[in-house]
Amino acid sequence: MVSLPAIERFESSSGARIYRLPVEAFPDFIAYCYLVLDAGAPTLVDAGSGFGSSSEHLLKGIEALSTDFGEKLRANDLERIFISHGHIDHFGGLAFMVEQTGALVGIHEIDRRVLTAYEERVIVATKDLRVYLERAGVSEKLRDGLMEMYGFAKKHVRSVRVDLTLDEESPLDGMRFIHTPGHCPGQVCILIGDVLLSADHILAQTTPHQSPESITHYTGLGHYLESLAKVRRLDGIRLTLAGHEDPIHDVYGRIDEIRASHQRKLERVLDIVRNGESPLTIGQISRRLYPDRHGYDVLLALEETGAHVEYLYQHGYLSVCNLDEVEREYNPALRYGVV
Repeated sequence: MVSLPAIERFESSSGARIYRLPVEAFPDFIAYCYLVLDAGAPTLVDAGSGFGSSSEHLLKGIEALSTDFGEKLRANDLERIFISHGHIDHFGGLAFMVEQTGALVGIHEIDRRVLTAYEERVIVATKDLRVYLERAGVSEKLRDGLMEMYGFAKKHVRSVRVDLTLDEESPLDGMRFIHTPGHCPGQVCILIGDVLLSADHILAQTTPHQSPESITHYTGLGHYLESLAKVRRLDGIRLTLAGHEDPIHDVYGRIDEIRASHQRKLERVLDIVRNGESPLTIGQISRRLYPDRHGYDVLLALEETGAHVEYLYQHGYLSVCNLDEVEREYNPALRYGVV
């Protein structure tokens, strides 16, 4: 069993108490849920993956607030659960937590159907991903293996109702919801006084994963960079608490680092295409950009590469070089060259 980080308590300038509760979302992968007190009704932000021991860790974390921090709170005292975005490590445990608490559920409207029509969403997303992998030039054998891995972790999740919309124009009990699409279509950051809950939009060490908008609307590097700029325009953020990794004490500096990282990656993609022996598919570019990836990381690399190729194509740096094939065939691999 993994050794979890300690629960930590933070306080915002508005007087809200924010507890960071660690869970093992997937083997050796830690995610953080946040319990917010003195900002209206007791509110949980994110619910873990529901996979393995994740829900058990979350319940034990809530119980520990009474014994270790003197909070007069039990799990069934929770009145609201806000989901920061529609990725399984943040909402997979939601159905279980709703059963335990009867809490109202809130999420941004763009990710609403991920919760309310989960089975539909999996079918549609799986189809869109397969089409993307074909267009990226991934072989049928590898494609089948990646699709099998993609579907495995999603089988334990089921649909739940949604009661509240986390709307950028509608603050609630001193909480502001900042819509930051890119990493996920309905991603919201929650500003509570001078503390920002950034979920997966901004992380302390990792540059958050990107996927092309050709798979899912409101993802894509362009949306993500615009959302980073939106957060950077917010004044007075003292502390940022993310869905993974460490607290961030200079979110403005961290945003600059993330933007610089993507700029380097864009330049690297251009170099790979420019120096290719012929126009390259996304699959070929990905193997050169991430030569040592294996297993599920191959899929993540293909998505990350695709997001950067898509951005460069949208901004006129790349062109599709096999237009005759594209016009003639149903869904051929696209081959890119430098303009």
